[in-house]
Amino acid sequence: MPPNKGSHFPLLPFLLLCLLAPLIFFFLHTLPDQDGDSTVRNTQVAKLSEWQVLPDLKSLFSKEVLDVIVSGTNDLGPLSLENFRKNNLSASWRVVGSKSSDATFQLKQPENNARQEKQKAEEDRFSVGRALWTDSPVQLSRRQLIEKKKEKRAAALVKHDDEVVVKLEDSAIEHSKSVDSAVLGKYNIWRKENENENPDSTVRLMRDQIIMARVYLSIAKMKNKLQLYQELESQLKESQRALGEATSDAELDKSEHEKIKVMGQVLSKAKEQLYDCKLVTSKLRAMLQTADVQVRGLKKQSTFLSQLAAKTIPDGIHCLSMRLTIDYYLLPPEKRKFPRSENLENPNLYHYALFSDNVLAASVVVNSAIMNAKDPSKHVFHLVTDKLNFAAVNMWFLLNPPGKATINVENVDELKWLNSSYCPVLKQLESAKMKEYYFKAGHPTTTGASSLKYRNPKYLSMLNHLRFYLPQVYPKLDKILFLDDDIVVQKDLTGLWDVDLHGKVNGAVETCGESFHRFDKYLNFSNPHIAKNFDPNACGWAYGMNMFDLKEWKKKDITGIYHKWQNLNEDRVLWKLGTLPPGLMTFYGLTHPLNKSWHVLGLGYNPSVDRSDIEKAAVVHYNGNMKPWLEIAMTKYRSYWTKYVKFNHPYLQNCKLHE
Repeated sequence: MPPNKGSHFPLLPFLLLCLLAPLIFFFLHTLPDQDGDSTVRNTQVAKLSEWQVLPDLKSLFSKEVLDVIVSGTNDLGPLSLENFRKNNLSASWRVVGSKSSDATFQLKQPENNARQEKQKAEEDRFSVGRALWTDSPVQLSRRQLIEKKKEKRAAALVKHDDEVVVKLEDSAIEHSKSVDSAVLGKYNIWRKENENENPDSTVRLMRDQIIMARVYLSIAKMKNKLQLYQELESQLKESQRALGEATSDAELDKSEHEKIKVMGQVLSKAKEQLYDCKLVTSKLRAMLQTADVQVRGLKKQSTFLSQLAAKTIPDGIHCLSMRLTIDYYLLPPEKRKFPRSENLENPNLYHYALFSDNVLAASVVVNSAIMNAKDPSKHVFHLVTDKLNFAAVNMWFLLNPPGKATINVENVDELKWLNSSYCPVLKQLESAKMKEYYFKAGHPTTTGASSLKYRNPKYLSMLNHLRFYLPQVYPKLDKILFLDDDIVVQKDLTGLWDVDLHGKVNGAVETCGESFHRFDKYLNFSNPHIAKNFDPNACGWAYGMNMFDLKEWKKKDITGIYHKWQNLNEDRVLWKLGTLPPGLMTFYGLTHPLNKSWHVLGLGYNPSVDRSDIEKAAVVHYNGNMKPWLEIAMTKYRSYWTKYVKFNHPYLQNCKLHE
């Protein structure tokens, strides 16, 4: 009997498994996949799978398989056969950040886990579930292969794109890069409304409509849609006439809203009949290229006109010079002399050097310096001008003496030692090659605005180069303050004579800040003479207000250094023009930096100079083309200069010079 019981008892679990196996796999097969609808799952199936099946499977399957089943039911809902098909019951995948003990623990959790899962959104649960798994190396490799195929397919589509459109796009981008649309803040070539962050909506809408009308007009002509072409052309003219030169909604007529409505209807009709994405894009790119070409042309024209305005003398100043010249020669010779001539060589006084051919500009420099001086009687002004303006400058200061200060006017042409045998600039100007370069407008290297700039008389005038001969002009002086004629003095400058230059020759304000440049901006460092003698990152400094120690000048033979570099630059291979580049070279290592509050620059070209810096400055400098006596001057800065002009003077009134 016992043997029979022992032989029959093991058959019971086997029979039970055989009966339940089809039922188990039937339920597993009919259950929805973990990516399916969550509403199909129910609590009874979960209980049956968890309470009845798994205890029997424990005796048949390994712990690894059970972990797979448990983790699948807890985190991702009821287990499906798809999980077994995908993973093939292998260990090639694992739970990120969890251990096998976690899976066996979750097997004992009550059914409140299932209730919490139902309360969550379907997308969140599935995304979290997927994030817990990492791919096997085989799956990762397969995904990378798919991504590469997608990239190849995308590249192939790009290659099949219209080659003409691609070329247009590339060309438009290159042209756009070369256009500098932001020229000196609001002083630029763009219309004013483009600077406004919130432009008037009606004006902007009308301009947008005009642009699209031009696009569809071109397409209509291309596709031979004559009736639509005529409608667009007619409405385009109406909109252009209505818009005119308006820059704000307030300048538009009230009836323009009706025209906007009509234009909108025509554009809508054109869009229905003509819209083609590639074609419209091509037309817009072509319009962009055309606009870029126009912008560059306008910029060149603006530069040319600016150079032209900078080199010309306003009618009023020309009139003033002529009237003063006539009256000067009507004076008896004994009345043409200035008082206190004994102060001209007194080294204990404060001496200024001013070289100018502009009588009005020179008067502002002297007048502003005297008005702000604590003791004008100690200030001596040495003016040098050319033969043409010598009489006018003399007459002005004879009529308007500088109070207790001393003044003297000289003619640069009477400095007999300043000749071509001594001065390299004068020698170079006598050569036929140099005359051709400076005076022939058709020179291949100086065309357009550049030609006018190179041929500006100030670069050829010895008044501009006389600053390199100060000890020769004033041999009895120890120190002298050099001033340009486009500056205004706002404070007493006597403190500059007390500045210790530490053995240097030149005291100047450095200009290597955000808006200025270093030596590599002015000099040609591809030339070996420049490359081996200068540092391209060396800080530049400003010409216009410079304190020169004439004793140290003579010791270091500054004029000889200038002559050396000027001779080497006969073919303009070291620098192109001006006196600042040779000045940087001549005083290299010999310049002492002054406090920036002594000298503020940029009022002749930079519209963003800080007003507080201007107010605190001892000297403000209108360097650039927008001189304060020209019509192109910046209005916001002009008052600092005009306050020192005697506009009520009879000579100025007769020549119609007014504020």
